[in-house]
Amino acid sequence: MTKLPFYEKVGYAMGDAAANLVWRGALAYLAVFYTDTFGLTAAAAAMLFLVVRLSDGVTDIIMGMIADRTNTRWGKFRPWIIWSTPLLALFMVLCFTTPDLSDSNKLIYAYVTYIGLTLAYTINNVPYSALMGVMTPSDTERTSLSGFRFAGAFAGGLLVMGFLPDLVAYFGDGNDAIGYQSTMYLFAAILVFLMVITFATTKERITPAVDESISLKSELIDLSKNLPFIILPLLAMTLFFYYRNIYSGVFFVIIMGAMWVLIKGLIKNTSDNLSGTKRDMVDLLTNKPWLILLGMGFLTMMFNGIKYGTVAYYFKYHVGDELLAGKYFIALLVVSILGALATGYLSRKLGKRKLFMVSLLLSGLLTAGFFWVPQGNIQAIFILGCSAEFFAAMMPTLFFTMLGDSADYSEWKNGRRATGLIYSAGTFVQKTGGGFAGALVLVVLASYGYDGMDKATIEASLPGMQLLMSWIPAAFAFAGAALMLLYPLTSKDNQQIGEDLTQRRASLATA
Repeated sequence: MTKLPFYEKVGYAMGDAAANLVWRGALAYLAVFYTDTFGLTAAAAAMLFLVVRLSDGVTDIIMGMIADRTNTRWGKFRPWIIWSTPLLALFMVLCFTTPDLSDSNKLIYAYVTYIGLTLAYTINNVPYSALMGVMTPSDTERTSLSGFRFAGAFAGGLLVMGFLPDLVAYFGDGNDAIGYQSTMYLFAAILVFLMVITFATTKERITPAVDESISLKSELIDLSKNLPFIILPLLAMTLFFYYRNIYSGVFFVIIMGAMWVLIKGLIKNTSDNLSGTKRDMVDLLTNKPWLILLGMGFLTMMFNGIKYGTVAYYFKYHVGDELLAGKYFIALLVVSILGALATGYLSRKLGKRKLFMVSLLLSGLLTAGFFWVPQGNIQAIFILGCSAEFFAAMMPTLFFTMLGDSADYSEWKNGRRATGLIYSAGTFVQKTGGGFAGALVLVVLASYGYDGMDKATIEASLPGMQLLMSWIPAAFAFAGAALMLLYPLTSKDNQQIGEDLTQRRASLATA
């Protein structure tokens, strides 16, 4: 077992602290920035969030393939972290900049900058997530590393979510457009500093074998021929989610049925008849732990994303104190750090599968309790929110360490390991869940007549905000707990797989 030094775990955690200056900020404040400062309608912003998810479906997988085939003296994944950092910092600022444009040109600007931000995040975070899978072969050390990672993530989130409203007020002095842009300059500088620390302190110890007989160019051409497997289901889901009518419903059923038939046919094919990309797809589609984790990544991100995406609206209008949202986020994220750090200990006691189910059920029940909180009862809001967040913080920690287990399982079963591809799918479903969560918040608010530029619409939208803080996210937590019942790998299985792979790699090294 490779035990990681403490400084390396902390250094790795700094990368997610940096990434969450973008991720948590965009998730928590971008929607309210678009509707209340930038001037987009809730419906237009909802469609923006959904459309960008379509581009992520392709770019995440491409980035995973590229990272898997990267070979430098710094490793496969670490170089991408440092190369992508300036791009990520740039688009972070551009996304929260309000140019003097017409309404239609503002919408175009929002699409270009938000797509640019998600693309930069993909180039940075797919290799960063995959890095965890090659720093150590030990599943217990990965669990510990994942705990450090998400403690760092929550610390970065604490900075942006806890202090952004006050910084916007300070820098803007009444002008939110200037306040947001100036605040993002500060966060971008911090992001660059933290990413450099991650690059300098981490080390790749596992070098997965890659089939060098197939070039990346041919793999990408092969992938382009299989894009319908990715794009069409996402398109069908997006249209059904946004329009919710009989036509989008029929299209969704037809597309998903056709995909099911095609996937079954692909799986039945023999390996000799498959290209490299299709072999990777078959490996993943027959990897039951990985498939269940994809569903878990989407459901848990919907659960957390809806809650976080509603907080700014909830405190601004339901509570009546916009700046109190920052204090609430600080409380949540302090508790989140404790929850992330407790995950390793609790998973050793309960097992990752059982702990995942317990965290979903308890966090879901506590979140549902928001439905009965009287308007303005600050104490109840903070107690329920912090209690639910302690368990919710364990979800992403468990999710990413269990992705490493599914990568081990794939290598153990098939003799091939596409770490970047496995983790890219994980980051993709998380971003998809985040995008759909943000869109759902806006769709629900729009259904209640909300218009951020018209204060007369606020009163009628308050019941929608209450549902978005309670039963709507709780439903996704309960669905995740039910799905987790199907997860097949136990702690004993993971230990045996790890031992088998260690022996196999040692045999190949001496052959």
